[in-house]
Amino acid sequence: MAVKINDAFIDELVKGCKTADDVVGSQGVVKELTKRLLERLLDTELTTHLGYEKHKPREKKAGNARNGHSAKTILTGEDEIKLQVPRDRKGRFEPIAVPKHQRRFDGFDQKITSMYARGMSLSEIQGHLKEIYGVEVSPTLISNVTDAVVEDVREWQSRPLDPIYPVMFFDAIMVKSRENGKTENKAVYLALGINMEGRKELLGMWIADTEGAKFWLNVITEIKNRGVEDILIACIDGLKGFPEAIHAVFPRTEIQLCVVHMIRNSLKYVSYKDYKELLVDLKGVYKAQTEDEALQNLDKFAAKWDPKYPTISQLWRRNWEFVRPFFAYSEEIRKVIYTTNAIESINNSVRKIIRSRGAFPNNEAILKSMYLALMNASKKWTMPIRNWGLALSRFSIRFEGRVPL
Repeated sequence: MAVKINDAFIDELVKGCKTADDVVGSQGVVKELTKRLLERLLDTELTTHLGYEKHKPREKKAGNARNGHSAKTILTGEDEIKLQVPRDRKGRFEPIAVPKHQRRFDGFDQKITSMYARGMSLSEIQGHLKEIYGVEVSPTLISNVTDAVVEDVREWQSRPLDPIYPVMFFDAIMVKSRENGKTENKAVYLALGINMEGRKELLGMWIADTEGAKFWLNVITEIKNRGVEDILIACIDGLKGFPEAIHAVFPRTEIQLCVVHMIRNSLKYVSYKDYKELLVDLKGVYKAQTEDEALQNLDKFAAKWDPKYPTISQLWRRNWEFVRPFFAYSEEIRKVIYTTNAIESINNSVRKIIRSRGAFPNNEAILKSMYLALMNASKKWTMPIRNWGLALSRFSIRFEGRVPL
């Protein structure tokens, strides 16, 4: 509701003010006006609740009365305001303007949540609010604000999913957690789908002590229970037993090993002086136009590099069953599944949080921080994947009868 304020009222308010601080500062007119307006609004609410005006005799049947005031401090985006909140004798008055137990105005919680999402610790948030806004906020209050995120996580994690995802990426990222006085590694499992519109959609996240195929089976089962009926292509890393876990739930899903993971594992122990030359030769394998060409180039690679790095060609041959589908795809589909860039961008956002936070105190802190970081990352997913229409038409041919038209 737009309210017109006449100039005479403004002139009266700023009479005697000489600086901007006199108007909007911590002891300025605006703060005092906010305080007075809120207290007047609360008094009006109590009058409505009791049914009679202040200082006027009440009807006997009302059976309730004003009962003084209680002090309350609320936090705003810039400062804190000390209010005198009216009370009724029977304790039934429930203010609307400033509800019971509310200690912050809308907007303040978002500031705290935003800082938490960027990896700031409770003590860092506390110091930042003190330095920037001049407001003393306890770590308990900050924790209570961020705890509200946990309910959002539960709701998000249990939401229904689409019946079909043409492509789904599965990955896990390791974080450190402090439990029982010692620091341990935890695996955060992530599932990212490309939906029928070609848009990225994070389906969920799960925490376990380690990454393993058995836990992945639980994740995939949950995804099915939330409404997913079919996955055309699942892009995964080389975890042993992972393809079997997927096929136990989605037997028709085609497994594609993440090429980026394969490259990283190949280069893990390569010396710096050989790095560039070896990578060029390896590109001849994964950039080949056909499977036959890729195998020929892998033979050439092995002949040249096996004397020094025998494990690399062995890695590719050992996993060839789940590398080879890549070479049957057209260029449009290759661009979609060649790399887990989509999920890697998520991991990069998460790693920023990990670097700034170090070890998390518990699983709940991991959930809160990860969820907020992931929601920030997903805000950029506004457009479908490039050439998605072409890729989808190829899917409809390759996976005949499984792609809704």
